[in-house]
Amino acid sequence: MAVSKVEEYIDKHPKWKKQLWQLHEMILTTELEPAIKWGGPVYTLNGKNVLGIGAFKNHFGIWFFNGALLKENTSLLVNAQEGKTKALRQIRFEEGDELKVSILLPYIQEAIQNQSEGKEVKPVRSKKIEIPALLSEAMKKDPEVKSGFEAMSPGCKREYAEYISEAKREETKLRRLEKIIPMIKSKKGLNDKYKY
Repeated sequence: MAVSKVEEYIDKHPKWKKQLWQLHEMILTTELEPAIKWGGPVYTLNGKNVLGIGAFKNHFGIWFFNGALLKENTSLLVNAQEGKTKALRQIRFEEGDELKVSILLPYIQEAIQNQSEGKEVKPVRSKKIEIPALLSEAMKKDPEVKSGFEAMSPGCKREYAEYISEAKREETKLRRLEKIIPMIKSKKGLNDKYKY
């Protein structure tokens, strides 16, 4: 079930509720505006995404949409998908980690300053999506797979193509293909299940 307010999102994550409230309240001391995007809390400045918070099974965190541009505050930042993510950086917290305003607020303020100055990392897109042979073959065999794939955004197409291509073993590629065919037919993106 989708949430429409940050408070609803926080209430749906009882394990990290106290910590998410602390982050939320800290962020609200700034000029950032809260919103729900992709099923989670995102904080914006003049309609531009600056940062977000989220809860997961074993950790919770705060991420910065243009975190790669942070210069003053970098010691806690990690790139969750090294080699894939150019701009996004996050700070992860686990059980028992203390949230200190004196440490976290400078990260937030620097991110706000960067956004105010219009600084952002522009995504580098390859022009052509390399469709793996297995996926191409599946589209030739089944017109429903082909029409579902063609109806998707370039980003969704790229995610599916990379999902198959990144597997090292042929058996893994075949399992992945079997898993995604129903999703493609129903025109769902690979990561749509994480949006709610």
